[in-house]
Amino acid sequence: MLAAVRAHGVLSQAEIARITGLSPASVSNIVHQLADADAVELSPGIRGGRRAQEVRVRSDGGLVVGLDFGHRHIRVAVSDLRFVVRAERRVECDVGASALSALAVAERLVGELLDEIGTTRCGVRAVGLGLPAPMGPDGGTLAAWPILPSWATIDPARHLAKRLGAPVYADNDANLGARGELYFGAGRGVSDLAYIKAATGLGAGLVVAGNVYRGFAGSAGEIGHLTIDEMGPVCSCGNRGCLETMVGAPYLLELIRHSHPDVRTVEQLVTCALAGDGGCRRVVADAGRHIGFVAANLCNVVNPERVVVGGDLAAAGDLLLEPLRSAMPRYAVVTVASTPVVAALTGERAEVLGALVLAVEQFQRRHDQAEGADVPADDPGREVPSGDDAGVNDPGRDPAGRDSARDSAGEAVRDGSGDPGFRTEAGLANGHHPAVSGPAPDLGPAGRSPVSGPA
Repeated sequence: MLAAVRAHGVLSQAEIARITGLSPASVSNIVHQLADADAVELSPGIRGGRRAQEVRVRSDGGLVVGLDFGHRHIRVAVSDLRFVVRAERRVECDVGASALSALAVAERLVGELLDEIGTTRCGVRAVGLGLPAPMGPDGGTLAAWPILPSWATIDPARHLAKRLGAPVYADNDANLGARGELYFGAGRGVSDLAYIKAATGLGAGLVVAGNVYRGFAGSAGEIGHLTIDEMGPVCSCGNRGCLETMVGAPYLLELIRHSHPDVRTVEQLVTCALAGDGGCRRVVADAGRHIGFVAANLCNVVNPERVVVGGDLAAAGDLLLEPLRSAMPRYAVVTVASTPVVAALTGERAEVLGALVLAVEQFQRRHDQAEGADVPADDPGREVPSGDDAGVNDPGRDPAGRDSARDSAGEAVRDGSGDPGFRTEAGLANGHHPAVSGPAPDLGPAGRSPVSGPA
């Protein structure tokens, strides 16, 4: 029951009964036992136009930390178990230059944020970690790719866990972006989703039947390394003509370098494009067409219900998305050519929010295991306690082994409609769990501000 309430944010007792299959009398007894144990909070509310008693997990049950490592930045967020973001910060950092230095920066940021909210590391229950590289099948080390060479010899989750004294669970950043959008953004209500992150590199997080799909070797979704031109430039992966050599940040900035020497980042490129600069608009549009070719073929193979585009380049909105959408009917089979392509609603926060989701999921899994709950025996993840042996668990499963997307609900960030009070109901209306309404997890001030790009 706690897992259901935590996943949905807030539920009435009647909704708990429908979701768990327990009788209303049993739900009432268990809810009051949990309330007496200070595990949940009860408050009056309105559900479906009627008065109801609302149930929430107590916010003082501990904290989780989300860490998003980009190629050029580190973003950290601290939230409670209901996804109320208590503190958040982003700093510029050359993550690829030195793994140990980047992890030291992350440790310092976590400490500063905990000090900011007046708590210590003792209150941290779990940490979610995202890296811009494919993770190995054990979820602990990076796959043997030359993307982040300075990280190749360490287990980042285990190393960071020693620093923080809490369990750390790691996954590829695009997979975490998919989680973030699935829970809080444009993926709400969707059980089959493709999240494309277009930033320094390009990758996809795939959600199949409500679960993040990582593949046998942990490298599912590496669309940036699909060959577009076999005689094209040599890619960092060792192949030639990969999509990333046509739409990755270094390539795009090189295209514009001679005519726009002051444009040195993707953010500056997007800003100039949005301001009407013809050259920058052309570079963004061409990138959209190249991504659209691969997105169409991805839809041919995976057939997602929706394609969500995030990352720095997605801030260009329709300048990127319209050329991408126009490529869909040209390269996709007719049954998937009309697959909706939308911008990520959580913007640049998708990955760090997904890291928070991963941390809460895995904390709940450990909690269930400790209490003897039925956790699937086929879970391939490894469980390692905090301290010297802290490490990662399987990031592809939710705390009770159920479909994370089907069980996720509550409300999320604004959809950019312009109304500061507007929130979108995020319950998943499907045959497993009906949609629910109620207050949203508070994603912090940034989560309540408009995000760029069309909804």
